[in-house]
Amino acid sequence: MKTKKKRVGTKAQIRAIKNRERRIITAIFLAFILLIVVFSAYFTYTFLSPSQNQTRNPASSQLKAAIVDHLSLTMPNQTFIETATNTLKQAGYTVDYYPGEKVTVEFYRNLPTHAYEIIVLRVHSTASYSNVMKGPVTLFTSEHYNKRKYVHEQLTDQLVRVAFSQYELEMGIPYFGVRPCFITQNLNGRFQNAITIMMGCEGLDNTLMAKAFVEKGAKAYISWSKSVSASHTDQATTQLLKHLITEKQTIEQAVTETMKEVGADPAYKSLLIYYPLEAGEQTIENITSNPTTKP
Repeated sequence: MKTKKKRVGTKAQIRAIKNRERRIITAIFLAFILLIVVFSAYFTYTFLSPSQNQTRNPASSQLKAAIVDHLSLTMPNQTFIETATNTLKQAGYTVDYYPGEKVTVEFYRNLPTHAYEIIVLRVHSTASYSNVMKGPVTLFTSEHYNKRKYVHEQLTDQLVRVAFSQYELEMGIPYFGVRPCFITQNLNGRFQNAITIMMGCEGLDNTLMAKAFVEKGAKAYISWSKSVSASHTDQATTQLLKHLITEKQTIEQAVTETMKEVGADPAYKSLLIYYPLEAGEQTIENITSNPTTKP
């Protein structure tokens, strides 16, 4: 005996169709969401994450330079600032000028974030802490020392007390000084093959500060072997910028020519030198046309 198949009612058929449509719509929606997630992840990885061999096309970005004029507080020289600025601007650089009061601990911390190709540090500096004691090169800030600020940095010897004279130090008028370990451990970002011209005293009395800048992405560091007067470093840096930028000489050629023209510092016999030695073969043009950066 054959059994009769129960006929599905119209309402049941409609419910089944609607359920099937809902499942299809849900599957399409989930697939769409998955597609968005995959695309977003790909976009973030490809476009927002810097690659290890990222290069910048100089034709598509403005060349930038900084003049950091800490000496404006004690030894201003507007003629030097105008001459250096004009030399840079005529070569196509946008120039940012920082007067002495802007040169704080946070200024140094954030210096790499501006992506400067040339950094001129007209700053007080020292590697001497007594008549017999030498130490790492320290860059002055204009920020008054406070033992309650930057406690970790002070405890780890990244920041120290400095003063323009022993008298000021004894009278309680010290400032924060930046040591090489602050450059390597506490800067935000990296320098993009910048050439750093450190105009202050004893900037290359030892190589610790120079190594710190290079370790953080600078291509070269040019400074003085001993103490130097403000007038002499201003004269030398004016010539150095002309040779490097206008005449497009190599770093070695520019430093050599500058020394021939202005000589060692008359009082301190200080010489203009550079670090590292292999950077001597580079020109500004070569460096800025291939500014590879590391993450």
